[in-house]
Amino acid sequence: MFPLRCCLSLMMAMIGFRIADGAEPPLQLKWDKNYLTVSAEHLPGKEMTIHYLEAYCRAGSTDADWVKHTVVGHRSELVEASPDGTLLRLRDVVDDGLVVEHEIRSTQDEVRFEITAHNPTQQRSEAHWAQPCIRLAKFTGTDQESYLAKSFVFLDGQLTRLPTRDWATRARYTPGQVWCPAGVDRNDVNPRPLSPLIPSNGLIGCFSADGSRVFGTAFDPYQELFQGVIVCLHSDFRLGGLEPGETKKIKGRIYIVADVPELLKRYRADFPNQVQP
Repeated sequence: MFPLRCCLSLMMAMIGFRIADGAEPPLQLKWDKNYLTVSAEHLPGKEMTIHYLEAYCRAGSTDADWVKHTVVGHRSELVEASPDGTLLRLRDVVDDGLVVEHEIRSTQDEVRFEITAHNPTQQRSEAHWAQPCIRLAKFTGTDQESYLAKSFVFLDGQLTRLPTRDWATRARYTPGQVWCPAGVDRNDVNPRPLSPLIPSNGLIGCFSADGSRVFGTAFDPYQELFQGVIVCLHSDFRLGGLEPGETKKIKGRIYIVADVPELLKRYRADFPNQVQP
């Protein structure tokens, strides 16, 4: 017979194994040709594609031609990808010389972005803001028309489903909707309809097809929140045009959690300097 202590140790080891075996594994990260794919069996829709990055953008963009004026070209390369699929390092070189390093890490319900932008040139960078375009058709189980009802921003301190009141419909390009935070020049955002409403915080999100998960994303500093035209949502981050020799840090998160209270709890912990609902 085993001594009692050995039996207890064996039982605890078996219990621990079952708990670990039943835990959801980390989200898997893969990047190729400017697209970041987040995947897992427990992720609604199984995978989420992000155009990362869709574009670096100039100021004066609200009523300007997207191709001829706004987009600043860039080249991206994969620097590192961990064997376990939970870490990526990317490097972007913008056409004006700006260098942007991206460290992307995943847990079972988050993707974390730590971004360092540095201007090694003798001229001020034209890159004023940038767009991670998060595609959500699989997550929401919807198309371009129906995903609005599953999406939300925070207005007057409350989660507000789209389309919101005072929905803007006129702009250089339609449809879509832009929410610009206080302190950001309204002349420097996406040339889609600009809402007159100021968001209460930097979160934009949606609900999964079966209602089991809530998606949210936020970046700091952020230029705008944006509901786009390919079943996508954006929190577009702000660069502000770096001076020669200047370095800036940007932080971002994607959350895929059980409910809105958990989403807000994570957001408040990660972004204490942004306005809270």
